[in-house]
Amino acid sequence: MALLPIAEAQARLLALAGPTPIELVPLAQAVGRWAAAPVVARRSQPDQDLSAMDGYAIRFADLPGPWRVIGESAAGAVVAGAVGAGDAVRIFTGAPIPAGADTVLIQEEAARDGAALQLAGEGPGHAGRNVRRRGLDFAEGDTLIAAGDHLTPARIAVAAIAGHAELPVRRKVRVAIAATGNELVPPGAPVGTAQLPESNRTMLAAQLRDSPVEIVDLGILPDDLETLTRAFATVEADLLVTSGGASVGDHDLVRPALEAAGATIDFWRIALRPGKPMMAGRRGDMVVLGLPGNPVSVFVTALLFARPLIAHRAGATDPFPRCRTVPLGEPLPANGPRTDYIRAALIDGRAHAAAIQDSSMLRTLARSTCLIVREPHAPPAKTSDLVEILDIA
Repeated sequence: MALLPIAEAQARLLALAGPTPIELVPLAQAVGRWAAAPVVARRSQPDQDLSAMDGYAIRFADLPGPWRVIGESAAGAVVAGAVGAGDAVRIFTGAPIPAGADTVLIQEEAARDGAALQLAGEGPGHAGRNVRRRGLDFAEGDTLIAAGDHLTPARIAVAAIAGHAELPVRRKVRVAIAATGNELVPPGAPVGTAQLPESNRTMLAAQLRDSPVEIVDLGILPDDLETLTRAFATVEADLLVTSGGASVGDHDLVRPALEAAGATIDFWRIALRPGKPMMAGRRGDMVVLGLPGNPVSVFVTALLFARPLIAHRAGATDPFPRCRTVPLGEPLPANGPRTDYIRAALIDGRAHAAAIQDSSMLRTLARSTCLIVREPHAPPAKTSDLVEILDIA
């Protein structure tokens, strides 16, 4: 069976399901999610001309003065009356520009004695100096956030000042996570002969922590076809992620259990190292993602497939991680027929690959800050050659 290229596998995975339904949530709950519809300004910002500096509101035509101070304007208050010829109003940053005034003389260039005001510097060079005009930031009706934009803290702030208390987002993705294997015991439990503390569920939940998800922990499932089938047939989720049992050994029962539970497998085995045995399909409206058992393979496939699928279902228009280019710290040999994701650390801006890349070695992963991406059949690379990396820390 030919291995599926990564890009094709990613495209087929996203085609298995569309975004979750739209809901309105308070601003504080929207951060980190994706806008499900355009966010349009309900007001202009600022909604009137404001002072950009502390000083005096004047008419530019009255320069070089003198002036008579007739009142004061502070943020949240408006001076009564209008500024006429020779008038000035004491004004503070963010305060409304009084009617009749068009310029602010900064206080460092003003000399005041009671109500008398004199120019004590060069003064503003043009009309409108030190004034924030109405709509300087945006006007009512402007689209501030496009559908599919990631709702960062700055975008939450602009939505707030634009008059929104809630934003439309996609419902959180309900993700069920299961580890399979008779050899596994819970973290911290006594470890007997031929047993192993289970780490993949904890790692997966941590990898998805900043995604809009609700985690359903199915625990550790034994290598038993009936038990696995029952668990996969009864779980209610948008996405089921399993680790282990995805290969072709006698105890690799995830695929037959999924099929017995009513799932259809869309693809299995991809041109990826580590992570070749990954499979994907669906059972009804639930997407199923069968990851390998080796922890580094789980980490890489979750990065390339689980996280992008969740982002896609949560409304992201660009769900995939982005690479960047850095120089190598030492040579790399030619690559084989699969895309290779090599654990590495950035030192002084250069990527240094770990000496051993066995997919069971979590300590190496924990020490890594990036993955070097090597395309299939890439030629040998020399020190200082540019390579693509994915940041992971």
